[in-house]
Amino acid sequence: MRKRVIITGLGVAAPNGVGIPAFTQALQAGESGVRFQPQLAELKFSCQIGGIPPVTEEQKQQYFSELQLKQLNSSGILYGVMAGVEAWRKAGLPEQPTEPDWDSGIVFGTGMLGVDKFREAIYKVDEGQVRRLGSSVVTQTMASGISAYLGGMLGCGNQTTTNSSACATGTEAILWAYDRIASGQAQRMLAGSCNDHGPYIWGGFDAMRVMTYQHNDSPERGSRPLSATASGFVPGSGAGALVLESLESALARNAAIYGEVLGGHVNAGGQRGGGSMTAPNPTAVRRCIEQALAHAGVSPEAVDLIDGHLTATTKDSAEILAWTQALGRGGADFPYINSLKGMIGHCLSAAGAIESVAAVLELSEGFIYPSRNSEDLHPDITALIDSEKIPQQSISKAIQVIAKANFGFGDVNACVLFKKYV
Repeated sequence: MRKRVIITGLGVAAPNGVGIPAFTQALQAGESGVRFQPQLAELKFSCQIGGIPPVTEEQKQQYFSELQLKQLNSSGILYGVMAGVEAWRKAGLPEQPTEPDWDSGIVFGTGMLGVDKFREAIYKVDEGQVRRLGSSVVTQTMASGISAYLGGMLGCGNQTTTNSSACATGTEAILWAYDRIASGQAQRMLAGSCNDHGPYIWGGFDAMRVMTYQHNDSPERGSRPLSATASGFVPGSGAGALVLESLESALARNAAIYGEVLGGHVNAGGQRGGGSMTAPNPTAVRRCIEQALAHAGVSPEAVDLIDGHLTATTKDSAEILAWTQALGRGGADFPYINSLKGMIGHCLSAAGAIESVAAVLELSEGFIYPSRNSEDLHPDITALIDSEKIPQQSISKAIQVIAKANFGFGDVNACVLFKKYV
């Protein structure tokens, strides 16, 4: 029999809020974290706006020693450690135990990590200064660097690993962690994902012309999911983290509970049937949602809210169509749906984890955040669902079930179901 899995800790470093209190306030107010980025302008990017978490030096010192900060040149590890340790602390779990905690593990994903550190190392190697690289180049540039950093800080002795599935990375990490606990192989898992920021991460997307260049003078209006005037996504960065725990363990510790993970599904479209390296196979998206509902034991009618992927590209209407087909609901019968990307941009491999933290906050605090910059809804979307189902202002409302999905490059998909704990 599978164990019930609940959420006992949350942490976040997002462009519109670092730490759960600031992030929650920004969500409820619909605050944007997208800013003009002078470095992108100097480098002649078409898109010169982006979302970077506003981390202060004081905040860094709450998570790292002076020596660690002196060597650190990976923004993804910075954000991932801050979010992961915050979630661990909010769960009331001990830091730096003297012995490994065999019942606690980590699944913390990323896409591209330590690019600035890698660039620094490349220059030194090319200049014949390999002996001056220092001791942290490998740990800051290896894909599993983030889970390794967190594993050492928290003393986790169960599975400690990193996954990578483009935009679906964070959602997939939650489902991997869920399976580990539900199958009885762990009591607690820290799940999340992170991504670096900067021109070396975002340049490839600028070259592909998938990022907007029409809002360099109005950055807060640049990310426009679901909008008729959407013109491409805005790059973002950061990290989100959730502590998943068996219900028995949480009750034994008298831990605060934010919500429950009911299950979900991951799949791929095989880059067939309309899918490609950069676009999802629509049949695979629909099947992913349907299989997630079946695995979680949730009927389509029970879904109150969808936290969509919805990147502000031409694929937004296709995603809405997939949701209507998978749920068998449309028009005024469709659940509420929103997209966090209107506030923070597309945080790439960190997107799924940051957006899942937002979803769980909606569940635990009883509100629906506004889908910012969607006031001029695309007609292909209003032909499928009632416009009132896309909130323009924050709504105070008790939510029972939220569906959260992300769809990534490589034609990969992940969908998870969260439920209010009762």
